[in-house]
Amino acid sequence: MRRICNPAAAFSVFFLTQVISITSATSSLIQSVPMTWQHLPADSSGKIYVGLLQIDPFDSDVTANMIKGEIFCRRAKEMGAHIVLFPEMWSTGYTSFHHVDNDDEKPLDFEEWQSKAVGVDSEFIKNYQRIAKELEMAIVITYLEKWEGLPRNSASLIDTRGNLLMTYAKVHTCDFSLMERYITPGEGFFVCDLPVGKDTISVGIMICFDREFPESARILMLEGAEIILTPNACILHDRLIDQFQTRAFENTVGLAMANYPGCKGRSCAFDAGGEEILIADESEGIFLASFDFTEIKTKRRRTIYGNAWRRPLKYKKLISTDYDSIFIRNDALGNRFDREER
Repeated sequence: MRRICNPAAAFSVFFLTQVISITSATSSLIQSVPMTWQHLPADSSGKIYVGLLQIDPFDSDVTANMIKGEIFCRRAKEMGAHIVLFPEMWSTGYTSFHHVDNDDEKPLDFEEWQSKAVGVDSEFIKNYQRIAKELEMAIVITYLEKWEGLPRNSASLIDTRGNLLMTYAKVHTCDFSLMERYITPGEGFFVCDLPVGKDTISVGIMICFDREFPESARILMLEGAEIILTPNACILHDRLIDQFQTRAFENTVGLAMANYPGCKGRSCAFDAGGEEILIADESEGIFLASFDFTEIKTKRRRTIYGNAWRRPLKYKKLISTDYDSIFIRNDALGNRFDREER
């Protein structure tokens, strides 16, 4: 079994000591909730601290989730985080909808679910831009993004000045899931430079199912990513954790993943050599992952992995759309999955 949350590596963890209660109609400020944590060590210079927000949503209540997310951003800042990472589709708590042909009833119908999508110019995003600027802390906020046609499953990176640097939409939508079959897939993988104190680090984003395809992290590495941030919303058994760790090792990049608590949990981080920084338990809280900025760059200069000894001209089959019939699959609607259409 995996070790669960190495406190010496994580440095600090928030644990809820009482229940926060928010109704769907609330507009009042949530009162402070007592929590305990360890302070950063004295030799924390030269480190980049990523706060993994392993927190429970208030179902699909966008306003309540926005308020709770703000509170946890502020607490992450008190812990010393330079960047905070939300779990997948935080705005709606990764809440699905029910379908007329599906017996698995969900709280929302399709129209209600789609109406909860927010744009990059929405108050939801602008609020986190204000917080990032005020706290001088970068934020990766995740949400159901309003889009022409069907919404997207997106994550936006906001810098310490409140600027929206990049919005990434999940490429590998889980089309075997009803909700994600109604998501517009992203068009590609992107990397941008994020100033962190006196340093600048190249950041990439992939979301949940993306990490299960080696191509996702590989492309981000080829685009120059030094750290890949990964919002998540699924159960992480040992093999999926191992798989994620391998992505760090084979690409020589730092990796951090934020998941929801409870039966999911196990938010985690690995350094650019694939060494474990932390694996959380299932508790709700903020798990702080420490990345050594200098070490990342040194390992990238010396590695035999990443893009050091690749032979790309031999990999043409990787971009072929041909496939063996054994891999034909139907999506959640019963239609054959079309690799070129989706």
